[in-house]
Amino acid sequence: MFIEIEMDFNSDEALYLQLRNQIIMGIASDRFREGDALPSVRQLADAIGINMHTVNKAYTVLKQEGYIRVDRRRGAVIAIDVDKMRALEECKKELQVILAKSSCMNISKEEVHQLIEEIYEDYK
Repeated sequence: MFIEIEMDFNSDEALYLQLRNQIIMGIASDRFREGDALPSVRQLADAIGINMHTVNKAYTVLKQEGYIRVDRRRGAVIAIDVDKMRALEECKKELQVILAKSSCMNISKEEVHQLIEEIYEDYK
């Protein structure tokens, strides 16, 4: 499987975190789906031009966070709780309407982000 990953080698963010985030964004955007096998650690490291240990660390974090599982035969496989994915899709649909309304009322992206931060503070 070929996956398109954009790494910023000039960023202060660790490469393994960039890789982790790119894979999570791929899942969120449906580029990767439940059951899709990711490239082997060696294949991905060679394709991106980073150390195998960096890829392994990203895969380990993704496994700990519940985004992938490691299958002895297939390697790293996308393994998201189906109910959670359904809930995220519903949330996305609801947010699209809310954001469209916000846009019509000239509420900026920054203001929306601030509201989200305030709301999430209530759930900590």
